[in-house]
Amino acid sequence: MEIAPLPAHPMDELKNQLRQILNVIPPGSSIYYIDYPVHANGGDLLIMKGTEAFFKANGIRVRARYSALDFPDGLAVPKDHILVLHGGGNFGDLYPVHQKLRERVVAGYPKHRVVMLPQTIFYKDVHEFERTADILNRHRDVHLYVRDTLSLDMARDKLKHCNVYLSPDMAHQLWPIRGAAEPERELLRFLRTDIEKTAGQEIMAADGAGDRLDWSTLYSRTEQRSIRAFGDVLRFSKGKLPVGRIWSKYTDRLVNKAIGRFAQYRTVQTSRLHGHILSCLMDKPNVLIDNAYGKNASYYRTWTQGIASARLLAEPANKQSGGMA
Repeated sequence: MEIAPLPAHPMDELKNQLRQILNVIPPGSSIYYIDYPVHANGGDLLIMKGTEAFFKANGIRVRARYSALDFPDGLAVPKDHILVLHGGGNFGDLYPVHQKLRERVVAGYPKHRVVMLPQTIFYKDVHEFERTADILNRHRDVHLYVRDTLSLDMARDKLKHCNVYLSPDMAHQLWPIRGAAEPERELLRFLRTDIEKTAGQEIMAADGAGDRLDWSTLYSRTEQRSIRAFGDVLRFSKGKLPVGRIWSKYTDRLVNKAIGRFAQYRTVQTSRLHGHILSCLMDKPNVLIDNAYGKNASYYRTWTQGIASARLLAEPANKQSGGMA
């Protein structure tokens, strides 16, 4: 008697979706990986670890790595190397340091292929988006991956001469992540404390149940100081010191700390997109709350709504509005 194979987990399918990136970064390519994160946002660190795992799994050779702090002016890049920009949620005018670097790379290397790994797009000011579009549309070999259908529509409307694709977040390459122990606590509320938080998340957490954390409170003061020290060294070294390798090892510790903390809880309620994605990577029951401009809900509806352990909490009536003015 033949035994039917078990159906694939939705997370297997999301990980497999990342392979489409090999159409523009073929296996064996030589690349420069640009704008890797040097800060205490664990979501970006998960993206970085997923990205590096994707490169390794597909024989993609990373010839150099630069952050926004140490990417030098006038950098000579071999003609056959692809410039690959870190993904995430900073494509737009909320985080200008990273957007300016992205535009600087596109403008400065018109004859190189430029690939932007999966991003969410958000602009408060439509004129800023038009300014970005003017820079990107002059390049003839830009490839932009976006993480949700709203970003896809926005990109196709403005970036007429760019190649735009829909893709899940790079952290999905890390599937599956197994916790080291059985959970001992009931509820973790992993809630934003930055410019993307909403009043609604405070209403939802008003009952006081569970333990409350964000990236800023997950990492200790000593760890925060260490992260700032890495940033200071990169800023002043301008790529002349091998700080990136040490940072990679240190971020292993930071990511493992997040995994260990999440493993302690049976369920997670979060307004952090990567609180949701990390929970899904661990196959842990979780409830996702939207952020200030709809990023979380849009991602859930595009990719993770088929995961049985995850659900999206209905947005409260007084949620902050987002969009382009």
